Amino acid sequence: MAKLLAFVEANWMTLTLVTLMAITLISLWPLDKLPSVPGTDETHHIIAYAILMFPVALRKPDRWILFGLFFVAYGGAIEVLQPYVNRYGEWHEMAANVSGLICGLIFAELIKCFYPSIFKQPR
Repeated sequence: MAKLLAFVEANWMTLTLVTLMAITLISLWPLDKLPSVPGTDETHHIIAYAILMFPVALRKPDRWILFGLFFVAYGGAIEVLQPYVNRYGEWHEMAANVSGLICGLIFAELIKCFYPSIFKQPR
């Protein structure tokens, strides 16, 4: 577990960019109908945005809060763009996005509480 957390902290920017690209592609890919997958659409939004925020919250770079604000704005922009690609932009999904960002932040803080020795090392 310690090696995985150290990897996430060391590669936070790459992981964040890859997750952001995946969210963009999945959210803006035109579909005739939504695929049948377990869970609700809002659950998927919460999970995706928690995964997006987790590496940033784990590493907490300078001005990390700006990353979170950017993610909120980005999620809103995606919701605005979705009707143009045969998808639905829904504002309750925006609330799920923000909830996911908060969950990612809380999860990273809990991890830091349970594994403090990993995060005391100089960066």
